[in-house]
Amino acid sequence: MVKDAIQDGLTAVEAQLRTIVTSDIQLLTDAGLHIITSGGKRVRPQLALLAYLAVGGRQLMDVIPIAAAVEMVHTATLVHDDINDHSLTRRGKITVHAKWGRTFALLAGDYLFTKVYELMAPYGAAYNVIMADACIKLVEGETLQAAAAKAGDMDRETYKTIISRKTASLFEAAARMGAMLGGGDEKTVAALGTYAYNLGLTFQIVDDILDIIGDPEEMGKPAGLDLAQNRGVMMAQNGGGIESTATAVAEAELPDDPIARMMARLRESGAVDIARLQAREMANRARTALDELPDSEARDEMLELVDLVMERNR
Repeated sequence: MVKDAIQDGLTAVEAQLRTIVTSDIQLLTDAGLHIITSGGKRVRPQLALLAYLAVGGRQLMDVIPIAAAVEMVHTATLVHDDINDHSLTRRGKITVHAKWGRTFALLAGDYLFTKVYELMAPYGAAYNVIMADACIKLVEGETLQAAAAKAGDMDRETYKTIISRKTASLFEAAARMGAMLGGGDEKTVAALGTYAYNLGLTFQIVDDILDIIGDPEEMGKPAGLDLAQNRGVMMAQNGGGIESTATAVAEAELPDDPIARMMARLRESGAVDIARLQAREMANRARTALDELPDSEARDEMLELVDLVMERNR
C-alpha cells in the first residue's frame, strides 16, 4: 500500500537527516539534531515521495536523499527565522539561538544549508538547478517579507508574491524532482508541480491564520508573531494596518496586551474568514491539477493531503 510505502520513506528520510548532520564539530551535530528531532509535519519530503510514486516510480529509496534535502532547506530556514523573529520556542522546544546563542545558531543554519549540496550532488544538473531556483526564491520571499513589514506595506499582491516564493517554491521543487526521478513525462511533471505550488500557498495561508487563532500549546510556538512584526495574511487583508480594521468588539472588552488587542480585532473583522476563502481557492486549484494524473493510490493520498493541510490546527 502507498500509505505504508510513504511511512517507510519518511522513516528513511528521518534517518538520512540524522546521519547527514553529523560533524566532528560537536556543537554542529548537537544543534542539527536538536532542530531535526523537534518534529515537524514533513509535508515537503512527503510531496517528493508521493510524486515519485504517482508517476510509477518503483524504487522509493532512490528519492530519499532528494526528500531529505528539501526538508533540510526548510529546517535551515527555521533556524534563521527564529533568530529574526526572536522566537524562544519552536515545535515546543527551545530554539537553537535561545540555547546556543545567535552566532552559533547562524553557523548551524549555514551548516544545514551546505549539507543540502552533499545530498543533491549525485543527482546531476537538472535536479540541482531546480533546487537552487527554489532556494533563491525562498530567500527572495523572506527578503520581500521583511522589507514589506518594515515599510508597513503588506497588501494582498505583495503577500501572494512573498508566499509563492518563500513557501510554494520549495513545495513545487519537491514534487517536480520526485516526479522527474520517477520517470514522469513533461506534462505530468508540470501538473504535479502546479499541484504542489498551490498546496504550498494553501499551507502558508493556513499557517498565517493559525498565527491569529491557533493554540500556542498545540502549535509549539507563540501566537501573534507575524502580527507583532507587521506581516502575514492578516496584514495583507487589512492593507498593512491594524487600527483601521472594522470590529464589533467594544474597546472596554479588548485585552490590555497590544498584540492580544490586535488579534481580537482581527478575529472580529472578518479577515480570518476572507483568508480561509483564499486558502480554499488555492486548495481547489491543487486538486484540479491532479486531474491530469490517472487514478492511483498515490493520487488519492495527494488529494487527502490537501484536506489535511486545510484542516490542520498546528
